[in-house]
Amino acid sequence: MIVRIFGLSALVTVAALVVAFLYQGWTGLALCAILGVLEVSLSFDNAVINATVLERMSLFWQRMFLTVGVLIAVFGMRLVFPLAIVWITGGLAPVEAFRLAMNPPADEGAYFPDGSPSYETILTDAHPQIAAFGGMFLLLLFLNFVLGNRDLTWLSWIERPLGRLGRLDQLSVVLAAIMLVLVAEYLTPDDTRSTVLIAGLLGMITYIVVDGLSSLFQSEHPGIDDDVPTGSGRSGNTGPAPATVAVGKAGFFMFLYLEVLDASFSFDGVIGAFAITPDPIIIALGLGFIGAMFVRSITIYLVRQGTLGQYRYLEHGAHWAIGALAVILLLSVHFHINEVVTGLVGVAFIGASLASSVRANRRDRRAEQARDTLTVSR
Repeated sequence: MIVRIFGLSALVTVAALVVAFLYQGWTGLALCAILGVLEVSLSFDNAVINATVLERMSLFWQRMFLTVGVLIAVFGMRLVFPLAIVWITGGLAPVEAFRLAMNPPADEGAYFPDGSPSYETILTDAHPQIAAFGGMFLLLLFLNFVLGNRDLTWLSWIERPLGRLGRLDQLSVVLAAIMLVLVAEYLTPDDTRSTVLIAGLLGMITYIVVDGLSSLFQSEHPGIDDDVPTGSGRSGNTGPAPATVAVGKAGFFMFLYLEVLDASFSFDGVIGAFAITPDPIIIALGLGFIGAMFVRSITIYLVRQGTLGQYRYLEHGAHWAIGALAVILLLSVHFHINEVVTGLVGVAFIGASLASSVRANRRDRRAEQARDTLTVSR
């Protein structure tokens, strides 16, 4: 299974490193490898959250995530998206934006000798709007999870009170809107306040629409595709339970939701990659072909192995990591926060939830052994 899931990612990694070497020699190869390692090591929370969504999708949509989804992640988010930002915010034609990306200033400064901004500068200046969009999308995802009334809780001292508060309809939207207003009022300069507000509102609208459509079609058309494996992702190793599998339009909107979610995780990494290299080709090779491919393979591995069922608090830890990432993105509208710090916060939540899951599993096994011993003695 490991070879089948990770084999393609390994081949793509080798190909990407070869292309980077042919493009920029040993320097290009080293930069590409560094970006790939950073993307994989700092994106495990992304993989866990992706797995929570993917296990509710049919095998067909899982394959779409690994094929079409990879194209969107590699070419869309790591190459086209930065170019589109420069094209729109810089008032440049698409061809001119690409030319600017491929020809940075000779001294690697922020501006050319004639005073015009570089590709990196234009993209960095657009960070507040990008962070507001991604931050609000992820914040709503986090709030809808922690405000849900569920039997299983991890940080019970805070999750149970939040679950009771969540009975108030649309509380997550209210809290997210308050957060956006506070960020715009106290962290955003006057000249960018309106654009940050608009970007944040668009992030909220995107989440509400895509998540709502996915839930709508899933409730109207429950069922299972012919190629969906039997079994339960919560209790076995062969995929989601039939009652939870999204097919047809529900599967499409869940796929769309997953792509937007994956993109929201990528915003900070794409811009942060410019601290390592401003070359969009190396960024696409390292973050996209290596990083995005391995993140997707890890996601599929978690689904196939039923890891979320074996480690009960892993999903909770991933959502708390998302909440932390959302707050960090919103704070980055004003403050510079290194992406390594962002990744380590996510790893800390994932690691803590994994450790809690292991301890809980051990307690359950000891309790079961005690019951068996008592039954035998009787």
